[in-house]
Amino acid sequence: MLHELKRAAVPLFTAGAVIAAMVSCTASPSYYRAEDAPKAPPRDKITVTIYDRGNIPSSEGTIENNKITKWINDAGLVEARFVAVPRTQSEQKLNALFASGEAPDLILEYAPQVKNTLIDRKLLRPIDDMIEKYSTTYKQLLTEYPVLRKAGTGADGKLYQFGRINETIPIRGLFIRADWLKKLHLAVPTTTEELYTVAKAFTEQDPDGNGRNDTYGIALSYNSGAVLSEIFGVTYPDFVVRDGELVHGWDHIEALTAFKRKLYSEGLADREFLSDKNGARAKQDFLNNRIGIYMDQFNVPITFYTDTYAPLKRNVPNAELMVIPYPATPVGRFNSIFVNPIQMTAVVNAETKHPEAVMKYVDFAASEKFMKTMYYGFEGVHSKTEPGKCPVVTDLDKWRTEFNYATGDFAMLASPILAGNCYYGTEKLDPHDPLQRDVKNMFELNSAYVDFSLPFAGPTSSEQMPQLPKELQAILNATKNQVDVDSGDIWIKAIVTPDYTPEQAKRDAIAVWEQAGGKQVDEWYRNFFAHDKDSIILTKDIYSIFKEQRIEQGK
Repeated sequence: MLHELKRAAVPLFTAGAVIAAMVSCTASPSYYRAEDAPKAPPRDKITVTIYDRGNIPSSEGTIENNKITKWINDAGLVEARFVAVPRTQSEQKLNALFASGEAPDLILEYAPQVKNTLIDRKLLRPIDDMIEKYSTTYKQLLTEYPVLRKAGTGADGKLYQFGRINETIPIRGLFIRADWLKKLHLAVPTTTEELYTVAKAFTEQDPDGNGRNDTYGIALSYNSGAVLSEIFGVTYPDFVVRDGELVHGWDHIEALTAFKRKLYSEGLADREFLSDKNGARAKQDFLNNRIGIYMDQFNVPITFYTDTYAPLKRNVPNAELMVIPYPATPVGRFNSIFVNPIQMTAVVNAETKHPEAVMKYVDFAASEKFMKTMYYGFEGVHSKTEPGKCPVVTDLDKWRTEFNYATGDFAMLASPILAGNCYYGTEKLDPHDPLQRDVKNMFELNSAYVDFSLPFAGPTSSEQMPQLPKELQAILNATKNQVDVDSGDIWIKAIVTPDYTPEQAKRDAIAVWEQAGGKQVDEWYRNFFAHDKDSIILTKDIYSIFKEQRIEQGK
């Protein structure tokens, strides 16, 4: 499948070019300082969004102004002013910026429903002419991977979105304290009923042995909540494949809600999980020996090592962690959601006055030079490159402090697989370090758990779902806050309210959906899947790309 997505004519990067680029384009001062950069005449200025995840160390400044932003401006051809957008509230923030006339020139955004709505409102400009007139790097990328044009084209046939080619791997992992299992003589759970039993034991049987009732069996907030949705086979926009048809996953959401309600009502998870918007409190509880089942993002293994596994082992040296397959549920068994292989990540404000400057920024952000710096930091400071070899991180603590908090978000236009195996997820891990080797083994296990006979939530990545007509997208947007699987008020009420059951919640959610015209959305998706599903990348295609990439890595 991967070969079908690209033309076999001229490769974008040859192995020699990659190595030459690594050596030639990363000559940096011994430590990067903006004042060391050569003075240049005034350049065009643009504004660019950047996600604010609330995780930048205080020593590094702000998400809009730090070492990374300074390097981008000094190494690139334009001057970019970054505009922070809260990761969990990007739609609200972008709507406010457009309403006030202050929307940035370039908008980095993952969510298709956000971008599609802006396209429908005529707030974004087509980018074909920008690419044709001004682009070098991205134009070549489109030639090599025409599927990027297909994925970035709107319903009116015009190209609106820039994108990238990703390593295709499971996004998240389900982790459990193996030492707690051993102590309580419990087996690895293979069903959600067994997962509940383990969570109950972890909560009530003092697994840490400190004689206090101070542990939770499982986490529910942020990534943990997202994984539970995946385990039950449903994620936004809440449609599932059943008997060959694409239907609304009401039964899946009801079963998921019933499971969460049971955990919540019995105190097996933090009852304040709803206020833990970014999962920071749950992570601290996990790192401090207070949570036994934890779900986390796992597509960037070095970040998992620095932010999760290494801190856990520092705090609890005897902790044993293992990643396990998703358990079976009453509505079936599912694989983890995968990183979208063909991912649209950026759009352009229709009111931009500097289309050439925006294109220069995109070309730079799509370059191998940009990718290497985002992935490995500054040459001679965070990493070292020897001829013919992949870069090696030489100061992981410094890289973690100065780069790890946001390089993935700054690099939303960089395509790691185009620059060779050096940019696959496990390459940054040091196999000689026992803890990093543990993470690499868990990462490989998480990929090995993929069962190609099983689906994951929905018929494809949520970002690959077809664009709804604007009047139907409006229905989806209008009802999201009430009926969405992860954040809908109706489902949350059924989790935390004793006398409001998941069964009643399903009835109420369906009523709200149908009153808003949701049956039209259901019918549109059903018809699309019946007649036009081959026009998009489906689960089977993502599996095929995943297999090919692992073969290329020798796995």
